[in-house]
Parts: sequence; C-alpha cells; structure tokens
Amino acid sequence: MADKDLQSIQEARDLVLKAKEAQLAFRNTTQEKVDAIVKAMVDAGFAAAEKLGKMAHEETGFGRPADKKKKNEFATLRVWESIKDLKTVGVINDDQEKKIIEIAEPMGVVAALIPSTNPTSTVMFKAIISVKGRNGFVASPHPRAVNCTLEATRIIARAAEAAGAPPGLIACMSVPTIEGTNELMKHKKTAVILATGSNPMVRAAYSSGK
Repeated sequence: MADKDLQSIQEARDLVLKAKEAQLAFRNTTQEKVDAIVKAMVDAGFAAAEKLGKMAHEETGFGRPADKKKKNEFATLRVWESIKDLKTVGVINDDQEKKIIEIAEPMGVVAALIPSTNPTSTVMFKAIISVKGRNGFVASPHPRAVNCTLEATRIIARAAEAAGAPPGLIACMSVPTIEGTNELMKHKKTAVILATGSNPMVRAAYSSGK
C-alpha cells in the first residue's frame, strides 16, 4: 500500500474521531444556537459563492464560473430558506390522538462523498443539512477537486466555530484516496453516508450498510 493511502486512512480516522468528539459536545445545543450556527455557515458560503465558483471551474475544468456561483448561492441561501423553520432539537411532533411523541436525535458523524462536477456547492449543502441536525461532518473530496472543496469547507467551518460550534465538527480530507474514503465510510464512528458521485463510489457507499 502506498504512503499516500496510509496517510489518507490515518487522516480519515483522525477527522472522524475529532468530529465525533465535537458532535458529542454539540448534541445538547439549543435549537436557537443550532440555527444561529447554521445561518452563519450559510451567510459565509453565500458571500464566497463567486470566489468558490471560480476555484471549482479552474481546478476541475467543469462548467462555467457564473453557473457555479449560482449553484453555490442555491446550495446555501435557498437550502437555508427551505430548512430554517424545521425543528431538529427536542420534541418535534406530539400526536395526542396516537399518543406518540417524536423527539429529534442526531445521527452522529456524517461522511460526505463530494463529486468533481459540483464540488463546492455539494460540500456546503451537505454540511449545512448535517449541522442543522446536530451532526458532525467529514467530507471526502474528489481527487480532481481537493483545493476548492477544502476551501469551501474551511469557509463554513470557520463561520460555524465563530458562531459557537465546537472545533472539528466540520472537516474535509486533504489527502483523498479510495482507501482513505473507504476507511471514512466504514469507520465505526461514522453514522451515515451522503454519497454523490460516480457509480463505483455510490455502490461502495451502499455496500457499507450506512
């Protein structure tokens, strides 16, 4: 196994453990605080939409910068508008008739596979919905889109921490290999996988049982 694979596997393990630790600290956060943190992520991602669109286009050669900018805006502000009123903390439903009370519980750490076609918008969208549910988040970027995916993650992670999220809650691998990504998906602290990408990658995600 190449050094790069070993480095990638180690990085996946480190980031998942850190995200799990942060998620356990984050799980008792109030709805108001969760929403303030997510809104800070949304605002930071929206503000960087043009810069990230250019970066994604330059690094991957896909699409047009203007279209990438629009997608980044959609993946932040539009997504926020559709989820901002969702309750994700405490009692979210109380059915008196059936005597069923539904209480929201986070899943844990979300592993997100990010495609090269829309790297920045996908990573921001997935991080936003994960944190809204009080989950930790670790992204595995496509090898052809590492820099722009890392930068998009950094921007929203910094904003989240400035708004009170625990450090390490939102992370992105910097050395993605197939072995490292498999480690991320199969790790015992990884609760659920959000897979977007090629057939083999999505098949690998399905086979992990998460």
